[in-house]
Amino acid sequence: MNDEKQEYAALLRHNLSRARNLRAAAAASSDDRADRHRLREWQSLRLARTHRDLLDSPRYGPAARFFLDDLYGPKDFSRRDDEVERIVPLMTRLLPPSALRTIAMAVGLDALSEELDNAMIVALREAGCMRQIDDQAYAGAYRACNNRPQREAQIRRVGEIGGALAGLTRMPLLASMLRMMRGPAHVAGLAELHEFLNRGFAAFKHMGAADEFLRTVRDREIALMVAWLAAPPDRTTVS
Repeated sequence: MNDEKQEYAALLRHNLSRARNLRAAAAASSDDRADRHRLREWQSLRLARTHRDLLDSPRYGPAARFFLDDLYGPKDFSRRDDEVERIVPLMTRLLPPSALRTIAMAVGLDALSEELDNAMIVALREAGCMRQIDDQAYAGAYRACNNRPQREAQIRRVGEIGGALAGLTRMPLLASMLRMMRGPAHVAGLAELHEFLNRGFAAFKHMGAADEFLRTVRDREIALMVAWLAAPPDRTTVS
């Protein structure tokens, strides 16, 4: 095994452990689980509003849906990560370094999102808005968290994962491998991981060149971040 693969395998294990611990802390009680789901559902609806044109686009729609459902949305990724953890040694042997790196980045983004969501839940609870999140409540909590570097990192990592997926679509052998793995993966209890990889690969393969899509998502998310951090909460709206 080369040094590059060893590095990405170590990063993947680190991110898996971090995501698992954060997820367990966020689900410590039924109230915690409900608040986490409530926040993520609101954020998913916000993203759908902000990027409605991309979701409705014949070209960009599948990639936008993958972002919302598999990277940003309220979905619980515990099963996917459990499957990944079971076969890290196998993936390290079989997958090219770029694919291993992409999976490690996706799990790392999940861990970062868990951290940011935990902070938002605390801020929304303190403001008495957890049960009724709206644009103003969200903006106020966003400002109260005061974690711009982490927010910038989240936006940057989404773009990096998108770029990595676009790169994977230029590897014809990977497409064949994903097709061949579908049946065995389901039999082996690795359906969630396989479908995650397949959806991402198919969405970016369908889209073709990804630069405009990724730039549009990045620019909109940065503009909203700046607005939420700079404007008084009672004057900030979500587009």
